[in-house]
Amino acid sequence: MKRFFQPVPKDGSPAKKRPAAAADSGDAPAAAGAGGEEGSPGEEPRKFLTWNANSLLLRMKSDWSAFSQLVARLDPDVICVQEVRMPAAGSKGAPKNPSQLKDDTSSSRDEKQVVLRALSSSPFKDYRVWWSLSDSKYAGTAMFIKKKFGPKKVSFNLDRSSSKHETDGRVIIVEFESFLLLNTYAPNNGWKEEENSFQRRRKWDKRMLEFVQRVDKPLIWCGDLNVSHEEIDVSHPDFFSSAKLNGYTPPNKEDCGQPGFTPAERRRFENILSQGKLVDAYRHLHKEKDLDSGFSWSGHPIGKYRGKRMRIDYFVVSEQLKDRIISCEMHGRGIELEGFYGSDHCPVSLELSKAATEASETPKPSS
Repeated sequence: MKRFFQPVPKDGSPAKKRPAAAADSGDAPAAAGAGGEEGSPGEEPRKFLTWNANSLLLRMKSDWSAFSQLVARLDPDVICVQEVRMPAAGSKGAPKNPSQLKDDTSSSRDEKQVVLRALSSSPFKDYRVWWSLSDSKYAGTAMFIKKKFGPKKVSFNLDRSSSKHETDGRVIIVEFESFLLLNTYAPNNGWKEEENSFQRRRKWDKRMLEFVQRVDKPLIWCGDLNVSHEEIDVSHPDFFSSAKLNGYTPPNKEDCGQPGFTPAERRRFENILSQGKLVDAYRHLHKEKDLDSGFSWSGHPIGKYRGKRMRIDYFVVSEQLKDRIISCEMHGRGIELEGFYGSDHCPVSLELSKAATEASETPKPSS
């Protein structure tokens, strides 16, 4: 079977376009433009989709047809995925390559073939993919970009100057001419101080604050951010505020409640938005609470979390971009997880209008 990937250089920048005969090897789909529609000069992505797949491999095995239909209908320029849950390349005890899928065992080769088949069919064959993977079947992110769009640089670390990937493959940053696109899978806050999950989340939020304060271009930040900003962003505020695990109460009241809805997380997220001059795209358009389709995560239909829902998957954009927001929508609804495609998260989309420079460069139809 042909291989549809090619390696990403250590600096994360796109590999140079090669002759078609050489484009079948490696670990990323063929170079931008190969086999795909060419973009107009100066054209940049404007339609985006983000989804926590809760194991992309499982989705490819069981729910891929339905998700493919959604992608074909929305026709996003970029798809950001979190919780890929596929291990990085590298044999046991050897250094790992988070940009490539593991294929050194019989089972990992079989799994990789599932991925290759899924990505070689429409509509995904029109995209190039970048991976940032964990050492095990945990966390990880991916980004699919239409081949007609050539990013200037791809990074996998919040400091952007390092060639290293963030621990657990939680970050992919793509630089285009006029903006940065950041795909993140934020670590869960957890329930207990002594398990160091609180500390891990505090450190993450501190680094995110530093990142948004130093970006040098307008930012589009998306992914599973693992926080519900305000009471309107959860279905049952009292339930989530008082939630406990096995009766445990953290020593600091700011850390009490459902992970993702603790006062400390919500306060830090508010500070990131404020200090980074960022706008929550969904809430910018949707001011009222929508109990049917206003949440991106839904609890299991069986058990105490039935009907309990949170909005923890976002598109956050720089204030300079807010007037270009055409739509930002959740694509799942109801407590029976309609439109979640096997995950406990539903896809979220964002569409922007053309930038003024793009609009001015668009050829006028001849009269």
